[in-house]
Amino acid sequence: MQQRKLGNHGPLVSAIGLGCMGMSDMYGRTDRNESIATIHAALDAGITLLDTGDFYGMGHNEMLLGEALAGRPRDGYQLSVKFGAQRGPDSSWLGYDARPAAVKTALAYSLKRLRTDYVDVYRPARLDPQVPIEDTAGAIADLVKAGHVRHFGLSEMAAQTIQRANRVLPVCDLQIEYSVISRGIEDRILPACREVGIGITAYGVLARGLISGHWNKDRNTDARDFRTHNPRFQGDNLSRNLALVELLRGLAERRDVSVAQLVIAWVLARGDDIVPLVGARTRNRLQEALGALDVNLDADDLAAIERAIPVGAAAGERYNTHGMASLDSER
Repeated sequence: MQQRKLGNHGPLVSAIGLGCMGMSDMYGRTDRNESIATIHAALDAGITLLDTGDFYGMGHNEMLLGEALAGRPRDGYQLSVKFGAQRGPDSSWLGYDARPAAVKTALAYSLKRLRTDYVDVYRPARLDPQVPIEDTAGAIADLVKAGHVRHFGLSEMAAQTIQRANRVLPVCDLQIEYSVISRGIEDRILPACREVGIGITAYGVLARGLISGHWNKDRNTDARDFRTHNPRFQGDNLSRNLALVELLRGLAERRDVSVAQLVIAWVLARGDDIVPLVGARTRNRLQEALGALDVNLDADDLAAIERAIPVGAAAGERYNTHGMASLDSER
């Protein structure tokens, strides 16, 4: 397994990480046994970076990981954990809480669910508009000092917020959506991170399956699938976005790779400081994603992809109006 370092201050991790959210939440029905088998297959393949959040399934995802990791050497993987999102019993979204006491309480519960005494990277899921980022960073600094957290990460933050947080406690990485159809970080956020040696863990590299090559207009989603309400999966937007996928399919076929492998390889090629997270929920999809590591894109390949999918080509925002409003990175 190829490895990459999460910024100047972070750990050495596998070049591809496993995003575990979909095994518990957001994409409809899940299969516990297949989820655990997929986590085991990822570890056996050399993936070490496992990403979760305490609000994924209201703790279910952390408990699933805790079960799947039982008996595995703790130094054989890194846990990246997000906190702060508040949810109701009906799974509704209630806002964010990143007050220092809430940060420490959230970690205490996460450690129990994950069956560990530390997490490798701890990060607020979004900026809490009521709490200065310096206060949140200071609370995590206390947890680092106590040995419960190894590294400080951020998620979906603007360049100025990243800089403020980094002055309190060195940030190892920023987790943020980045794909061939979501390139908003390239103008300000990515340069700001690179200026101070902060890595990127890129989620949504397949745009939640939209550019995987496996999605189609007639695919059924259940009421629990967040894509039912995502603008890029609706109406004319979906048709326009799937037309872009067909352009990618033509390029992938010329390389004798899948569309998913092509677009993951594109993210890998954007810099050694970027680690894509793949949200594979089955062993088959995981195996396909791992194949991207063998796809070496040269300058001509990258130029062809970017001609086919220029910046801004995607139809629709990456979240609905409420979701977009929560993104400090979009301000």
